[in-house]
Amino acid sequence: QVRLVESGGGLVQPGGSLRLSCVASGFTFRYYCMSWYRQAPGKERELVASLSSAGGSINYADSVKGRFTISGDNDKNTVYLQMNNLSPEDTAVYYCKAGISWWGQGTQVTVSS
Repeated sequence: QVRLVESGGGLVQPGGSLRLSCVASGFTFRYYCMSWYRQAPGKERELVASLSSAGGSINYADSVKGRFTISGDNDKNTVYLQMNNLSPEDTAVYYCKAGISWWGQGTQVTVSS
C-alpha cells in the first residue's frame, strides 16, 4: 500500500523558513519522480517543485525559484522542501506527489504576521 506522509507545516512569519518532509512507503522510492504541489484557498493546485527519479532534473515554479529547494534521501525514502523567505502568498496546503498519481494528505503552511 502506497503511503505519503507530509509533515513540517505550520504558522510562520513573513521572511521565515520551514522545511517540509514527505516520507514514502509502499513503492521503490528511488524509481519515481517526486513533486511538491500546493493549493491556496480558491485556487487550483499548482506544481511547486519536482525532482526526477535519478535526481538529475529539478524544476521549480517561477514564483519559488531562489527561495525553495527540493531534495531527496533515498535511504530514508523521504523528499524535502526547504522554504526560505516565505511570504503570505505562499500560504497554502502543500502536497507531496509520487509518480503521476500518488498523493499525500497535505500539510498546511500559513505565512502571516
